[in-house]
Amino acid sequence: MDISALSANVGNVKAAIPCGWTASSADETCRLARNARPCYSRCTIDVRSMKALLCTRYGTPDDLELADIAEPEPGAGEVAVRIHAAALNFFDTLIIAGKYQFKPVPPFSPAAEFAGTVESLGAGVSAFQTGDRVLGYMTYGAAREWVVISADRLIKVPDKLDLDRAAGVCITYGTTFHALKDRAELKPGESLAVLGAAGGVGLAAVELGKIMGARVIACASSDEKLAFARKHGADAAINYASGDLKDALRRCTDGRGADVIFDPVGGPYTEPGLRSIAWKGRLLVVGFAAGDIPKLPLNLVLLKGCDVLGVFWGSFIERDPEGHRANTSQLLDWCEQGRLSSHVHAVYPLSEGPAALKAIAARQVMGKVLLRP
Repeated sequence: MDISALSANVGNVKAAIPCGWTASSADETCRLARNARPCYSRCTIDVRSMKALLCTRYGTPDDLELADIAEPEPGAGEVAVRIHAAALNFFDTLIIAGKYQFKPVPPFSPAAEFAGTVESLGAGVSAFQTGDRVLGYMTYGAAREWVVISADRLIKVPDKLDLDRAAGVCITYGTTFHALKDRAELKPGESLAVLGAAGGVGLAAVELGKIMGARVIACASSDEKLAFARKHGADAAINYASGDLKDALRRCTDGRGADVIFDPVGGPYTEPGLRSIAWKGRLLVVGFAAGDIPKLPLNLVLLKGCDVLGVFWGSFIERDPEGHRANTSQLLDWCEQGRLSSHVHAVYPLSEGPAALKAIAARQVMGKVLLRP
């Protein structure tokens, strides 16, 4: 039986539920009505609807669509969260283009991290209550009014931390803390060079590097970005758009080179950074915001006696969930104490999500960009 022939009395709002599925019973219709991932045919059923920013085909930010879809309902072990703010990251620009490590099947929503309020609980959930303020991570899918997520992907937000700042903690600071603490094992007194120092993870690296006792060298593409990084604690600054990064890093370290290089940029900057690294230094490969994945001469790794360390936070939290929760708890404590800014560059309405993503892609952002459903 085609779903369009059935009716589900789940609410008073009639939403166009784009659905190419078929259903054999009214119970199955209700299941489809609860499903937050729509497809696109002509059927309609009576359900409660919500707004969602959808990638219906791989492309550019301008290809995204704002649509009405069914509100989800939590199943066993799940929590329904009303989104207060969804945070965007550079990788969202890659996901919607079909160029990221994983490729969700359209339609889907971008935005992987968020903060909001618990609205309802599925069976068996005891760690949260309705009204709790929470943050969470879900790979993609947070650019909408509601999400349903496994309870173990949520963490309570401290009372003194506002939800806008909390929305950008999980991935941005989580990735950076994992990189500096777990991968590079950054030590007090070491030098830390941060490429892309005014972006989301770059700013997090500046702030966390200072908390961990390092001498932080901010590297960015404009004097405005460098001034911003200095305001957040950087000890020295290098404009790699107007000078040679390798020589500048050597000058900043009295010829020794940086002990740790945090690189979320890639492209033409990774190799000069590696050429200037200290003996037994650590190069953290965090991302490729410049667009190109660099190819490194491995003889440099041999000659420097250095380590090239991959940082894949998404895999880390799956393999070590307790380590992830411990890291996030520490980050939230520092945020609540005012030691981490979780700086918000701008808040866009959900309908202006394409403009927000284009600002990130153009590297115009200092700190985090949020979407407000």
